[in-house]
Parts: sequence; C-alpha cells; structure tokens
Amino acid sequence: MHPVMSGDWGTHGCISSLSFMGEPIIIRNIRLLSRIVNIENVAVPNTMSYLKTLVKGMTTEFEVDTYDENELYETSTFQSTETKLVDQSSAGTKTFSISSNSFSVKQIINYSMAYSTRFYEHEHLELDDSSYLVPLNSIIYQSENAKELLITVITYPWAFLDVIQKVMHNYVKKRIISPTATVAKTSIIEDPCIIEDDVIIDDFCKIKGVSYIGKGSFIGMSSLIRNCAFENNVKIGFNCEIAKSYFKGHDKIAHQNVILDSVIGKNVWFGGFSGTANVLLDRRNIRYEIGSGKYMDIGRNHFGALVGDNAAVGAAVIILPGRYVPNNSIIQAGTIYCKNEDVTRY
Repeated sequence: MHPVMSGDWGTHGCISSLSFMGEPIIIRNIRLLSRIVNIENVAVPNTMSYLKTLVKGMTTEFEVDTYDENELYETSTFQSTETKLVDQSSAGTKTFSISSNSFSVKQIINYSMAYSTRFYEHEHLELDDSSYLVPLNSIIYQSENAKELLITVITYPWAFLDVIQKVMHNYVKKRIISPTATVAKTSIIEDPCIIEDDVIIDDFCKIKGVSYIGKGSFIGMSSLIRNCAFENNVKIGFNCEIAKSYFKGHDKIAHQNVILDSVIGKNVWFGGFSGTANVLLDRRNIRYEIGSGKYMDIGRNHFGALVGDNAAVGAAVIILPGRYVPNNSIIQAGTIYCKNEDVTRY
C-alpha cells in the first residue's frame, strides 16, 4: 500500500514527523492537546525512537518515554475520520470528549502515541481515565470558530491535502509577510497567507487562496501559486502553476511546470515542462493503486500524485492522475508516467 504515511514515506509515524507550517505535526498535536489537559508524559512506540528524540529535542516540559505496543489488547474501533476532540463552546469549559470506542488500538498498533497526565511504570503503557491514545497518523486542529479541537486520522494523500487545506483556512486569517521576505512590486498577493523569513517572490507572480510559504523559498517570475503549503526552501521556477499541493521542503521545480492536487516529498526535482495531471479525460473518479495491480476508487475526480523523497522527474514528463512515485526514483525525460515500471531507483 502507498498511503501518505507508509511505503517509502516510512512507517505510520511519518505523518507525525512531517512539518506543517514550519512545525512537526507531532509537536503541533501535543501543543494543542496540552491546552485542555495537563500532560506530564508522552509515550511513543519503542519501534519509533526517532519520534522520542524529536519530541525531547523540541520541548522539556514533560517526560518522553517509549512503550511496547504489543501490550495493548483493546479491540474497539475507530468510528470516524474526523472526531470532535474538545468542546469549548461554553465559557470556561474544557471537556475531553473522545469516547472509549473512538480509536481502535488494534488499528493503531505500531503507530499510536499516548498522552498521559501521570508517569508510566517501567516500560508498560497503563491506560486509565487520565491517559489518551492518539493515532500518529492524525492531525489535531482548531475548528473554524476556534471553540473546538478536531482530530482527523489520515490514511491516504488526498485526505492529507484535505486536512492541511482545512487547517490553513481555519488558522490563516490575515496576510503575514516576514520583514526579511522580498515581494516584487509587480506581484499580487490576494488572500490571507503566511510568507516566512527570506522568501523571495519574483516579478509578476500571483499568490491566490490561503497559502503558506516556508523559510528560504523562491517563487519564480510569472508563477501562480494557489492554496499551497510549502515547507522550507522550496524553489519554484519561471511561469509555473502550483495549486492545492503540499511540498515537504528543499524541492526544486524548474520552469513551466504544472503541479496540481499533489503531495511532493523532500528534495524532489522536476525538470522543465513537466507536471502532475489531476483530472481524467472522461471526468471519472480517480483510481489509486493500493497494491500490485489493485486499485481503489478514491471517491473524487481530482487528485494528482504522491511523489516520494529524493525523486527526480525529467523534462517534459506527465504524471497521470492518482499515481505514486517511490522514494529515490528517476523518471526519464518525455515519459508519460503510468506505473512504477516507468521508474528506475538509485
């Protein structure tokens, strides 16, 4: 399977280690949850010690432990992809409202994270009324009215794109441009956005829709950016259109590319005149490969591609809708990319 958190993108914990608007998602989740519960301890699976290192490196406010996820035996099921986590609609109330059957411990084995208001004994995860399990492949965010926290569990890349769009619309309410950013006088920024330090936006560009442009990024002359999230050091060349997409960072996109409704990994290269198609000619729903020769209807007729880390896409390449490009792939110039046989690995 090639959901956004697995396959070449790493284990299911990968979604938590991704940065979003300049902050690792695991840290963002902890920060939001700590608004309504007094967290004393965070535990991550012992197979994901890198997450422990990440959390300990970002905060010293609580203990960070690991646990053996094989010790969890609950069998309840996760009922919804979006669940109300906290209801703060009444003044002064802070009610943690996840029900006992909100998450499947079986489902989240190998990718669960526990938040606890007390310490763990030895290396055993002890769940009680003061402990909460949150899937690592999830994002916690505020509702549009800022009175609720919501949690969405993410399995596939199009769901990831949906959530980051929702988070940006709920969070980015005004135009924030760093004093160290440079925006050409001939460029137009229409909507609320965040433009971070040392960003350069060249002449005749347009930023349309709620967007985030991370530190050190560059937008080349005459490019159109619509509803995108760029992490740090994304370089977009001359006369490109990039829409409703997420870039993991340190990507280089050459001139006259069109990248639509896509998730782009870290350190990806696109040659000139390439792009990701996002609609089939007959307008049918996109089918996404979930195994060797097996495809699923994703329930929508717009989706581009999931491109893994360190991939190199040659000039004049078209990646067809719903395709997955593995990490460390090379797609030769002039290819119409249909399946994994079209790539070489390095």
